[in-house]
Amino acid sequence: MKPAPFEYQAPDTLEGALAALRQHGFDAKLLAGGQSLIPLLNFRLASPSILIDLNRVGDLDYVRPGPDDTVRIGAMTRQSRLETDPLVAERVPLLHEAIPFVAHPQIRNRGTLGGTLAHADPAAELPTVALALGARFRLQSDRGDRWVVAKDFFTGLLATVLEPEEILVEVEIPPSPNRCGWAFLEVSRRHGDYALAGLAAQVVLDEAGACQAARLVYLSAGDGPLQATRSVEALIGRIPDSQIFSEVARQAAAEEVSPTGDIHASVEFKRHLCRVLTQRALTMAYERAS
Repeated sequence: MKPAPFEYQAPDTLEGALAALRQHGFDAKLLAGGQSLIPLLNFRLASPSILIDLNRVGDLDYVRPGPDDTVRIGAMTRQSRLETDPLVAERVPLLHEAIPFVAHPQIRNRGTLGGTLAHADPAAELPTVALALGARFRLQSDRGDRWVVAKDFFTGLLATVLEPEEILVEVEIPPSPNRCGWAFLEVSRRHGDYALAGLAAQVVLDEAGACQAARLVYLSAGDGPLQATRSVEALIGRIPDSQIFSEVARQAAAEEVSPTGDIHASVEFKRHLCRVLTQRALTMAYERAS
């Protein structure tokens, strides 16, 4: 199929993009990498009256240090750049580890960080990683900008808090605490396919080796990136071991994730995958934190 007819604008400044968005509002769609939007247009699941192309807005393509040891990434930064950027590898190893799981190199060469986050696909890796990292997003309109933390940004299936006249322009990632370990794991039928199950894990240890903080965030387990909160409480204040990891993994898979069955796997099998991946990810994160 082919898209329904639409107008096309390609501003070369953020101000021009915001002005076009203000003029057209709900009738407009922003084009970033296009790896999700173009198929939607072709199947006529989206039929905007105008497409506003952000690819000429060069000011949104960057990776640089921010204040207080944060890392700031422009929304139009290609996923392939994140895969090879030395600052990302050094300061955000969880993101560096997750990027190769995103589709295929051809997709990552066009796909952007901001486009993936704004699309909010529950099977996408980058929203899950952003939530696990405690990232903040800067949203801008012609009225000004605002910061939104990742846990408040995603509101449901393919839904975010972005207003019709706002653009996601920047992602800020806080520095990792001392003695912080991480892991990203997923299972798919073939490499590059949507994951049947996956998660990003972080564990922070105190000087005695006890768990001080932990995060488990799942993909393909609900209407968006899903953070397990109750199950990780069993880790806090304890020196982790395989039995504790098994307990946490069992509870998270049985009580907190909400996968849906499909032609590729049943709900029961996806919960099984979540349990196995959780135990592996916690073991890997703990070893790295130690």
